Amino acid sequence: MDFFDLIKAIILGFVEGVTEFAPVSSTGHMIIVDDLWLKTTEFLGQYSANTFKIVVQLGSILAVVVVMWKRILSLVGLYKIKGQTASKKFNLGHVFVGILPAGIFGVLFEDFIDENLFFISTVIIGLIVGAIWMIIADKFAPKRPAITSLDELSYGKAFKIGLIQCLSLWPGFSRSGATISGGVILGLDHKTASDFTFIMAVPIMAGASGISLLKNWEHINPDHFAFYAVGFISAFVFALISIKFFLKLISRVKLVPFAIYRLILAAILIVIVYL
Repeated sequence: MDFFDLIKAIILGFVEGVTEFAPVSSTGHMIIVDDLWLKTTEFLGQYSANTFKIVVQLGSILAVVVVMWKRILSLVGLYKIKGQTASKKFNLGHVFVGILPAGIFGVLFEDFIDENLFFISTVIIGLIVGAIWMIIADKFAPKRPAITSLDELSYGKAFKIGLIQCLSLWPGFSRSGATISGGVILGLDHKTASDFTFIMAVPIMAGASGISLLKNWEHINPDHFAFYAVGFISAFVFALISIKFFLKLISRVKLVPFAIYRLILAAILIVIVYL
């Protein structure tokens, strides 16, 4: 593995870090950049390259932990969020019921997804369908959201958002796009839906990365470790820069601008790949 290969890891880390928190599909963007330009499968192999696209997201997840450390510590009783009461307290139970559906489906269909859905053609479908879902969410969102803080979230709504998160198992649909939209339809404001999405991402992406590493360990050459490490660090740095910006942006612009971007990107890909 040479210097230019590590540059590719930095680029993919940049793509992951910048797009993980926007509802545009970070995995979809990495597949697009890799398949059309970087071609990492040529020296990593398909399984190792696909595993990298999952594991590198841990860099972005670490950025969530750094930015939202107060809320995360409050989940284990090590920090008290201002305004929390015994009856209104976001806790590990909300996170558990939120990640349970996608966790179960992710384990059941991990092999199928890894072998059949990490392609530009499937990403295009995910971009289009996810964009439509986001437009619907903004159109039918309550004008005055009933839930403006995680501490007002019920277990029932957390579970429903978790069910909607299963859509993001399709590359290109976007985990944040699916869950933020679902949360908005269920009465959360855009920032609260985003906060819940990011916190859920910590355990579910850690689990997905661990499972993918275990299943594909035999396909990962020790020479690839440097590539993985550089991608991880790159994703962490760029995610740390972008996460606070996105949380402010989503409250102002909502979901439709991101949906329009997704539709434009899908149209460009159709022209490049099929015409």
